[in-house]
Amino acid sequence: MTGKAILNGLVAGLAGVAAMTLAEKLEQLITKRPNSYVPAHTLERLLQLPHQPDEQRLGLNWTMHWGQGILMGVVRGIMAEYGIRGPVGSFLFMNLRLLNDQTLENATGVGALPWTWPKDEQTIDLIHKGIYAFTTGAVADALVAGAPSEPVPRAGWTVGEKA
Repeated sequence: MTGKAILNGLVAGLAGVAAMTLAEKLEQLITKRPNSYVPAHTLERLLQLPHQPDEQRLGLNWTMHWGQGILMGVVRGIMAEYGIRGPVGSFLFMNLRLLNDQTLENATGVGALPWTWPKDEQTIDLIHKGIYAFTTGAVADALVAGAPSEPVPRAGWTVGEKA
């Protein structure tokens, strides 16, 4: 693992969380869904701070939201360096991001298991995390040099000679 992959992963994570945040704000304009303060209350519990109302936790909310997204980009940068790239790499990374969120939220007692959420909230969360993961992945794949012995690309099953 190189320092360059870590640095480029941070940049990729920043791009991913920026894209996700923009998508969230656009979605909220359409759906009228309020801001979530789950990130703030998760960080509040992790830091063992006294509970505060949502309106007093905007800074903590942004710290957790942006910080988690940027730091998780390091994982995607390392994945890219080791050859776990492209859409499959980004799909795997999306699951890591979801696992990270759910582990922290549920371990602190702030969140609820996602299958207990209303289906529209599950869908919205998956779409936003997908935007994050695939944007982070595209940037990481562009910035991070791949493994020296990447597999040789092969033609897909729909490409090739006709019988």
